[in-house]
Amino acid sequence: MGKSLNGKELGKGISQRKDGLYQGRFVNRFGKKQTVYAKTLNEVRQKLRNEQYEDEKSLNVVTKDVTLDEWYQIWMDTCKKNCRESTKTTYAGHYRRVQKALGWRKLTTLNLIIIQQAINELDTDNERKNSKKILVDMLDKAIDSDLLIKNAAKQVNTVISKEEKKERRVLTVSEAELFLGKAADTFYYNLYVLALETGMRIGELMGLQWTDIDFNKKVLRVRRSLCYFRKERKYVFEWHDTKTHNSKRTIPLTSRAIAALKQQRIMRQKILLQHVADTQDEYKDLVFITRNNRPTQQFIIQECMDVTTRQIQKEHPEFERFSPHCFRHTFATRAIENGMQPKSLQKILGHGSLQLTMDLYCHVTEDTLFEAMHLMERAM
Repeated sequence: MGKSLNGKELGKGISQRKDGLYQGRFVNRFGKKQTVYAKTLNEVRQKLRNEQYEDEKSLNVVTKDVTLDEWYQIWMDTCKKNCRESTKTTYAGHYRRVQKALGWRKLTTLNLIIIQQAINELDTDNERKNSKKILVDMLDKAIDSDLLIKNAAKQVNTVISKEEKKERRVLTVSEAELFLGKAADTFYYNLYVLALETGMRIGELMGLQWTDIDFNKKVLRVRRSLCYFRKERKYVFEWHDTKTHNSKRTIPLTSRAIAALKQQRIMRQKILLQHVADTQDEYKDLVFITRNNRPTQQFIIQECMDVTTRQIQKEHPEFERFSPHCFRHTFATRAIENGMQPKSLQKILGHGSLQLTMDLYCHVTEDTLFEAMHLMERAM
């Protein structure tokens, strides 16, 4: 029992300091001493009861002093420790969009209105969606760490601009042939062909090595990915494991793919004769390189694709620009159009889920729609 300055019993955990201030103490569910202060005895008793009630109902947190910025660093260093560096860079970009508005705030002060206001300031619904994902995961982990009671970010609305969702670009048969025809004499023609014939991701193509290819068995093995990204204020190449365990796969090669690879080997030999020592040992076996015998990167490939696209647009203004990832979507769509079984396509693309393969990567082109209608018309 604590006592007042004049020796009066005040009750369990309550005492009076020499300056006259009353204090109440108890050990909370985290094993820490928790203290409340008040000028009067009744007030300190009320505060103590409130804190003990919250502790009993698990409505309190281990500490109220952690800011969102501080928690972000802990979240990245602990919860996301094993992520790729490129993935961490992506997370950092999504967080930076809301950092100025929210980073300085304590976790316990975040509520729906505060977070929604920060999200509303972003430029697009897509930016809002990505930043919300980061916040939701961060605050979920804060709840698991007894730093928060509830996750206010989960109720945030990200659809504000109501932007029309753009259909993913997929090349029709005629568009693909038009592009390859115009690109036939360009430096990355063989890469374009292999992308369209295998559905490989751009990072997998950049990291493809000659030891991954078996011309006798007519297969290639996807084992790794080569990434180029900003790290510690400079851009670097870095080997990464494949995106998922299922992404490690063997892909049968078509005759067209084999011809492109053989042509690429001849081109590479010519480059090596001019640049014998211009690349690091770990990159000496790459299939696709630059003219200077260096690892290539998506930006360079995109630039070369854009040059070809602009040439096509002189005669075909309706021909739209597209990214290297469009080759992957085009491959998947063509495979289904030509009767490939969905499970086989799933294996070739390296997906863990058949639904992902069908929902995200298989598209219906206008050519297919017309053909379907003609088939129905003939049947009727």
